[in-house]
Amino acid sequence: MSLADRLKAAQDAAAAEAAAAEAAAAPEPAQPELPTSPAQPTDTLDAAGAADVAPVAPAAPVAPAAPPAPAAPSHRRTPDEVAAVPEVSSLATRRAAVGAADKYAELKAAVHAEMLKQLGPQLYEADVSVEELGPKVRATLKEVLAAQDRPLSTADRAQVTKEITDDILGYGPIEALLSDPDVTEVMVNGPTMVFVERAGKLTRSEVQFDDDAHLRRIIDKIVSRIGRRVDESSPMVDARLPDGSRVNAVIPPLAIDGSALTIRKFATDPFTVQDLIDFGSLSQRTADFLEACVRGKLNIIVSGSTGAGKTTTLNVLSSFIPNDERIVTIEDAAELQLKQEHVVRLESRPPNIEGKGAITIRDLVKNSLRMRPDRIVVGEVRDASALDMLQAMNTGHDGSITTLHSNGPRDTLARMETLVLMAGMDLPIRAIREQVASAVDVIVHQARLRDGSRRITHVTEVERMEGDVITLQDIFVYDHSRGFDADGKSLGGLRSTGLRPKFLEKMEHSNVRVDPLVFARDGVA
Repeated sequence: MSLADRLKAAQDAAAAEAAAAEAAAAPEPAQPELPTSPAQPTDTLDAAGAADVAPVAPAAPVAPAAPPAPAAPSHRRTPDEVAAVPEVSSLATRRAAVGAADKYAELKAAVHAEMLKQLGPQLYEADVSVEELGPKVRATLKEVLAAQDRPLSTADRAQVTKEITDDILGYGPIEALLSDPDVTEVMVNGPTMVFVERAGKLTRSEVQFDDDAHLRRIIDKIVSRIGRRVDESSPMVDARLPDGSRVNAVIPPLAIDGSALTIRKFATDPFTVQDLIDFGSLSQRTADFLEACVRGKLNIIVSGSTGAGKTTTLNVLSSFIPNDERIVTIEDAAELQLKQEHVVRLESRPPNIEGKGAITIRDLVKNSLRMRPDRIVVGEVRDASALDMLQAMNTGHDGSITTLHSNGPRDTLARMETLVLMAGMDLPIRAIREQVASAVDVIVHQARLRDGSRRITHVTEVERMEGDVITLQDIFVYDHSRGFDADGKSLGGLRSTGLRPKFLEKMEHSNVRVDPLVFARDGVA
């Protein structure tokens, strides 16, 4: 026998021994008996049920003289035969964990139901503060837990107390998210899927509601405290939290996968212009220019997409209004946090259960003209109220500010035209454009970039009509040419175009002058 043959034989023998050892070590699941002949070896399968494992070497035949019978065909196991046998210990552990979770959920539900029974409707009264309700809730909760006949560990008691207290005094599982200063938005897509926004980036949270009924209770609590409702006949609602955070809720049948809740938080202390400069939203030069525009009583539209930071910028611009002027703010859900003394805050109202009593933004804009305002600040125009806003700007109420959803300065004008047409008045397009060109002085456009940052990308002058077109002139434009750094952060910034706006003369009528160096074209501002 050659060396190669001897090596091959040794390798085959080693492989057979290894297969036999593996088969002997692994427990073999019960298998149906295979027909074999007395002098015929049986193929051995490993514990995983593999069909092509090398057979163990057969035992020596009883009658050496008799030739071995032909080997029976190899048997392949069916999927049912090779199904893994569950481990008893792990299965028991899982069942015990599920049982414990069920008992915990039952206990929590029982305690919660008893709390609602004892405290009654005062839990949802709008004029009852958390400070007043807190001691009652904690005392009642202590009594209810003491009356339970189920033994509770210290950890379980603390957990039940926290969750039920959050449900009754706060906003359930999302209470911790609303208390987190780094979270700017909370999005609930059904009871088991909660997302949060931190630093402009969306991530999924681990918190969950027990079920859709649990989520509905939290939604009802939010809207009932400001006198609004949400039910099958009115399945959408806009509301706000006591701290001014904006809330939108949609329930089934409109929300197919369970109730949807979106909360956009606002800082207890509103952002200042210095905060926006530190965040990189705008430059110091641009901030100084915008402050001069507000003090110079220019009419300004802050435009941008959803979540671009329009309301924050509107709040900062409104802070530049002199303290001796009368300001009327008009919003769907009150969010603006003006620090001036002479401020009248108005909020629209949805219809009641009979479909009556609605007060729209348009109604409030019309009424504000009778309130002797020096400035009108509208949280957002999204309907025919755009026409009334333009008329206010054109009838001596200079210095008005509002926001509008759009994709850019030019698109802002097109959208304004569309909203004016929604008023149902038979106005020619040219007449609408003339009103827009006459009323609006500046468009401040804001965007949320890919890195999650919110930046002002355009400060644009609305000039005049040329033919049937409104001409625009960019004063500051965001420079994207620098790209992004290794962490994906934008390296760009606002730069001056070098063009001086024509409304500087109008600003001088209000005794506001702008340093010409602000418009110097010297790269990124």
